[in-house]
Amino acid sequence: MTLKLNTEARAIHRAILDEIRRRLVLMGSETYLERFSPTNNPEEIRKRQSYLRIGLSKVKPEMKELIPKVKPIRFQREFLTDRILLVDESEVERAEALNLCHVTTSVEEAREYPIVLSTLGYGINVELKPHEIAPELYILPLWENRRTLEVLARIGELTGEGSVAPRILDALTEFNDVMERKKLLESLDELIAERERELNERIAEKLENFSLTLSGRELLSFLAQLREGNYEAIFQHFRGVEEEIIELINETENELSDILGATLELFSRDELYPVRVPPEKIEELRKLLERELALERYLKAREILEKVGPLIPGLREELKMVHELDFLLAVRDFTEDFTFPELWKGGMAFLKGRHLFIEKPQPVSYVVGRKPPEFAVPGSESVKDENVVILTGANSGGKTSLLELIAQMEILFHMGFPVPAEKAWLEPLDELFFFRRKRSTYGAGAFETALRSFVRALRGKGRKLILIDEFEAITEPGAAVKIIGELLKVAQEKGFQVVIVSHLGEDLKKELPFARVDGIEAKGLDENLNLIVDRQPVFGKLGKSTPELIVERLARKSRGSDKEIYERILASFERNV
Repeated sequence: MTLKLNTEARAIHRAILDEIRRRLVLMGSETYLERFSPTNNPEEIRKRQSYLRIGLSKVKPEMKELIPKVKPIRFQREFLTDRILLVDESEVERAEALNLCHVTTSVEEAREYPIVLSTLGYGINVELKPHEIAPELYILPLWENRRTLEVLARIGELTGEGSVAPRILDALTEFNDVMERKKLLESLDELIAERERELNERIAEKLENFSLTLSGRELLSFLAQLREGNYEAIFQHFRGVEEEIIELINETENELSDILGATLELFSRDELYPVRVPPEKIEELRKLLERELALERYLKAREILEKVGPLIPGLREELKMVHELDFLLAVRDFTEDFTFPELWKGGMAFLKGRHLFIEKPQPVSYVVGRKPPEFAVPGSESVKDENVVILTGANSGGKTSLLELIAQMEILFHMGFPVPAEKAWLEPLDELFFFRRKRSTYGAGAFETALRSFVRALRGKGRKLILIDEFEAITEPGAAVKIIGELLKVAQEKGFQVVIVSHLGEDLKKELPFARVDGIEAKGLDENLNLIVDRQPVFGKLGKSTPELIVERLARKSRGSDKEIYERILASFERNV
């Protein structure tokens, strides 16, 4: 069953969850945190503690840098337009239900597609299964997430549990050539434009260096042939440079053929300078290369999938495991130097507990109810396993913080988490109530609301811990003693555990001989006029309040007439000693 929490206790629970959430890195890791809602089942608490002990020992500091690099690998269905599935009439409905590509029963229609798949022995034989019809939908996500696979491989080494990722990465190397060709095809326009520019630069250089030198006799002969209309004579003089230009064109086309893996004739020979590739030729080449690439990619993906397909379920488990490791790292970071509490009966106790949300808190030790034999704290010899404790003492001495710490301990314990203490003993509870003092709420309405809440907490039976912070702040001190006294008597009769912060400790002790009164005391002022407070409660001793120390501080800080008034008040304390 779930541990029941009142509003203020739930607020502490939310604050704990928020601290862990903000340490999570991956989307989806929070689902693991949701499994740790506070429970009062002792066996479930033990089971969670055992899981976390093992899990937290697995996580290594290096994982903190690796886990953010893991990206989701999603194998999603997609309708592919570069292929057609040729099937028998009886298979059409089943084939279309796969919704992976066009389906036909016509051979003529099938011929129009780069990839023809068929169950009829025409084209590439396939079964009506997604991995045979569209293997790229499995291989491409793996290819695009090679970095994630590398990280999973390293995490597998760190956990000692290994990984399927290295084998997948090894198989994917066979996809390199296909993807390089795809990259080339995507930059086809730029590639041809660059080669075209380079070729024209080389031709221009040839033409600039070309010179025609004729002797006087050759010049007269040349002019005579020209008058007779013999233009071939002219062309003979330029044929050498023309051949050189065509040789450059052939050289460039051969280079492009090697790069693109196709025999090409792109440049026109009619216009030798500047040379250019007509747009329609580029488009024609693109379509040819796309058809070839589509088929090559399909065949290679299918070949690789035969090797890696059986590994994909294991990969999915590893991706889930990374989310679990993310959760465990967040818990480890949050619970650093915490300890797993011992399950106890009849009370709760802890040694050197530290408040979660106070920077550099003073560790304190405390016990409510049955005291463990190992609870060897100076002054605790007087503790008699009291279920009802009245916590008294200095303002700003840490009484409210101690109540918060107790609530934090209980909530973490019921989540199955370690707690911020050197050692702890905690009993599974049915209900936890925390009544925080409302500093801005007074009057009959506030009093009635608070009283109703306290009475509700005392209903029924079960294992309950009730934490109350200065109930008397919302009513008159005289009435508060009577009301609190009766409430605590009911709690004692029912076997509930209660810690109440009150400045009425002396009066309540007279009313409640079964209750223990503990005190936190201020010991003076330091050189900066700050209160010197030992936040460790003294067991069985009424704590002195701090009004005179506060008056002394104000007197020492003030000047003029204010100082005179504060000194007069301080003197009245001294007269009453």
